[in-house]
Amino acid sequence: MKHGKKYVEAAKQIDRTVLYEAADAVALVKKTAVAKFDETIEVHIRTGCDGRHAEQQVRGAVVLPNGTGKKVRVLVFAKGDKINEAEAAGADYVGGDELIPKIQNDGWLDFDVVVATPDMMGIVGRLGKVLGPKGLMPNPKAGTVTMDVTKAVNDIKAGKIEYRLDKSNIIHVPIGKASFTEEKLQENFDALMEAIVKARPSALKGQYLRSITLTSTMGPGLKVNVAKY
Repeated sequence: MKHGKKYVEAAKQIDRTVLYEAADAVALVKKTAVAKFDETIEVHIRTGCDGRHAEQQVRGAVVLPNGTGKKVRVLVFAKGDKINEAEAAGADYVGGDELIPKIQNDGWLDFDVVVATPDMMGIVGRLGKVLGPKGLMPNPKAGTVTMDVTKAVNDIKAGKIEYRLDKSNIIHVPIGKASFTEEKLQENFDALMEAIVKARPSALKGQYLRSITLTSTMGPGLKVNVAKY
């Protein structure tokens, strides 16, 4: 794969043989984010888990203290009083049955997170084939199946992100934007790592965190020292 001039210049500042301490990695990833737009800073964590076994699954959510820098559009499935509650909390879209054909048939997906009250999961379950592959299915572990829709919407708007293993047992999570200060990125990174360490499956034998890579949307990756975690 051929990289552009900016990427090549940025990559020269990084020593691929070094495992950087988190603070140094954050400073460098900011410095090497040189695209014309405000790049997202992402963390990629390779684990020793085998996600094919339910007891080795890693999934949860964490509220990043400084948010992600992205405006998150929230869809809430609710009925009765919970509709007003969701609207008052600032949900972008609220509804029930009537949204099913819109999503299923019209391909409407103008939202980033889906929240549902437990009594709506029967309806939302019909969207499994659409929402599941996109990682949008509400889940109690992630706090998106709940009667407390106010808290769910507030947390998401404040910077709550979900993390989960992908098919190759890697967790991919955004922790902010290149325009964030180093301190803000560091605080978000620390909050994420604390949550991931706590989420270690008790059934896992051997090494949990194999590698941590910090990267910006268009920039090169930096390896972070995992010894501390």
